[in-house]
Amino acid sequence: MQVFTNFDLSEFNSYHIVSKCSRAFFPNDEDDLIRIYKNIKHRKIFVLGNGNNIILSKPYYKEDFIILNGCFDSIEVHKSLIVAEAGARMTKLSEIALQHSLTGFEVFYDIPSSVGGAVVMNAGANGEEIKNVLLKVRYLDLIDMQIKELRSDALDLDYRNSFFLKHRDKVVLKAWFGLKVGNSKSVKAKMEANRLIRWSKQPREYPNCGSVFKRPQGQYVGLMIEQLGLKGYRIGDAMVSEKHAGFIINYKNATGQDVLKLIEYIKQEVIKSYGIELELEQCII
Repeated sequence: MQVFTNFDLSEFNSYHIVSKCSRAFFPNDEDDLIRIYKNIKHRKIFVLGNGNNIILSKPYYKEDFIILNGCFDSIEVHKSLIVAEAGARMTKLSEIALQHSLTGFEVFYDIPSSVGGAVVMNAGANGEEIKNVLLKVRYLDLIDMQIKELRSDALDLDYRNSFFLKHRDKVVLKAWFGLKVGNSKSVKAKMEANRLIRWSKQPREYPNCGSVFKRPQGQYVGLMIEQLGLKGYRIGDAMVSEKHAGFIINYKNATGQDVLKLIEYIKQEVIKSYGIELELEQCII
């Protein structure tokens, strides 16, 4: 396990917001994770995967961070079953699925998320979600420091929601995914099609954390924001993307507060014009 003090988090959040934390832990295995929590019971600990759905609101955190990025990321394949630790990247899983001619992960190709983050948020796109392929999850229960497992049907998986979002004292360790045998050419074609669609619609040229708000029933968030004339609207260096209004980008040197102020402004404008209160999809730390 690696431990760093006064650690720079800038490259560990997808907005690339400049921020530091008191200590950062990079665990190698479950024993490392348990050791961290047992040794620092008196302090709050934040867990970061790929930092793709996170807004760092402070320039400095007195709290410690556990970072599952570049570590805790083993992947195993057993016929049509893929088992991955929380730090593994979804893009890597989809590439491994392709290598084994397995279908079910194509939609997650080129999605910058870790397995842990994807499970917690029930990540998905184009009508497909993690819950469609997730079988069970192994997690650390911080209440009694025991490692437990739950089947997917017990995880309250809903649109961008799960058991783990409702219970922040449970830390995802590993997930089991059941895929199907497919045709490698068809799998690759679908992966590439998904990637091209994302790059054509999303502002990948600027740091961002994906969709900012959950989609209200019967509405498209990006379209509402665009119709309000807010494309390109800036607060500090946080800007509504001119490519897709459902995204906020770090135009240059945005702070977490720039992003949060812009989010609040958008929410107020949408309420005034549509009577709809937007729900944040991203997590504020």
